[in-house]
Amino acid sequence: MKTQFALSLRVIHWVMAVLVLAMLFIGAGMVSTVTEWHLTLYGWHKPIGILILVLVLVRIAVRLSTGAPDLPADLKPPVKLFAKLSHLALYASMLAMPMIGWGMLSAAGTPVSLGAGFVLPPILPVSAEWFAFLRPLHRLVAYAFFLLILGHLTAGLYHGFVRRDGVLKSISLKR
Repeated sequence: MKTQFALSLRVIHWVMAVLVLAMLFIGAGMVSTVTEWHLTLYGWHKPIGILILVLVLVRIAVRLSTGAPDLPADLKPPVKLFAKLSHLALYASMLAMPMIGWGMLSAAGTPVSLGAGFVLPPILPVSAEWFAFLRPLHRLVAYAFFLLILGHLTAGLYHGFVRRDGVLKSISLKR
């Protein structure tokens, strides 16, 4: 019986956890400040968002090719279903956030610069209507994503420290 995710998946998980946490703080800082830090945070936000998009695509491919450990046998079917659906929602959020952001900037006519002169092509035409739709959607998905992360963290800690059923160890970098 498989007890851990593949090492590559565990490494990607924790790298992405750090990047996503950084993005939550960067995003909150961007919308709450009008100081000189705003442009600095904005400059970090775009390349980190695209890096998360690339990593989640790699993560999905690795996850599909390597599988996952089974959930504990004593979990009730509705709990297992909820766990699977919440993971799907996390993946969907990690895909949606950078794509919505990229689309929003494209609609605004703002280049998505990744640094060193590398600029992504726009994925939408310049459009005030698209921008007006995507800007609040980006924020709404960010809030939902934050709530999903809190639930994910809570569930992991519950499995690790209350149930002690190996679920938390399945994503540990230790063998």
